[in-house]
Amino acid sequence: MDEAAFIAGLGRRLRSVGLPIDRLTLHLRTLHPEILGRTIAWAPNEPVEIHDREHGMEVSAGFLGSPVRRVMDSGETLLVRPSDPTGSPWPLMDVFAGRGLAELLIVPLDTADGPVSAAAFGTVRPRGFSAGERAALDRILPALRNSCELRTLRQVELTLLDTFVGPGTARRILAGHIRRGQMETLRTALMLCDMRGFTSLSNRLPGARVLELLDLYFDQVLPAVAGAGGEVLKFMGDAVLAFFPGSPPEAACAAALRAAEEVCARLAAVAVADPPLAATIALHYGEVSYGNIGSGRRLDFTVIGPDVNLVSRIQAVGSRTDHPLLMSRRFAEMLPPDHTALAGTYSLKGFAEPVDLYERIGSPSDPQPS
Repeated sequence: MDEAAFIAGLGRRLRSVGLPIDRLTLHLRTLHPEILGRTIAWAPNEPVEIHDREHGMEVSAGFLGSPVRRVMDSGETLLVRPSDPTGSPWPLMDVFAGRGLAELLIVPLDTADGPVSAAAFGTVRPRGFSAGERAALDRILPALRNSCELRTLRQVELTLLDTFVGPGTARRILAGHIRRGQMETLRTALMLCDMRGFTSLSNRLPGARVLELLDLYFDQVLPAVAGAGGEVLKFMGDAVLAFFPGSPPEAACAAALRAAEEVCARLAAVAVADPPLAATIALHYGEVSYGNIGSGRRLDFTVIGPDVNLVSRIQAVGSRTDHPLLMSRRFAEMLPPDHTALAGTYSLKGFAEPVDLYERIGSPSDPQPS
């Protein structure tokens, strides 16, 4: 069951045996590049609330001095009553506010490894929880800790794989495709997007500024790729290799072109004085081998093949000729004929015959190079 069904089932069962639970919350810490953790909150006859907490929330006024934070830091159970002037300040967190809770029992959900999470049991009954009721809650804590730990570990596993290899590749890894040499053949649209003038930029600007600009650049490229249904396979310095699976091929190529044009538009709209951000993008449709390469226990999911080499060479032509967006003949033939025009015929390193390359008719204007 998912998190909502899990906490709702637990809340209903606790009430069915006579425990006066009017608010039940789980505060689960995780490893995520954008999210500190997740709060799941239940109350009788209400829909379950799920709040993702972004990094930085740990120093906010509503969390910094709260009993939940104290329990996470100390690893010790805390009983909180708003009427006790010597006790902890009543929690200001959104999931407790305005509910008339008379008492809150907050328990740590510590794990074998990683940050401590917490669970909170709240009641509106004026006398709070009895000693017997607290003992009953203590008895379920080992099972609750185990269940939450398994859920958190599973979420961390999915998050880390998704963050570092992408959702499609993550699914393949979790499905067991982890042996070296396990490859499959894909026909897909490919996009290679490279930041214009990165070498000269990195040679003349401080490292911190270069990283800042790279992050800003990637913040424009990745949403465009994901929004068009593509997946980023590799970061290669300032370059992004993405692929757009799908059928028919015309749909995959249309998606890749849509992503490329959005990248150009988003970069042109970014107000950066030094230097203006721009990209050189290559598009191609072809066949790739997708799977594991490497040695021993150090493997990498990647795509290889002549068509990957071709998109790399097309991108190099774009960098050399200041074309912001170039595509192969095969890719251009997948688009309506009025969308493209011949940009030129070029000799490509490693390819015996010259190759016709095409540009988009009416593509976004090219920002001036720095």
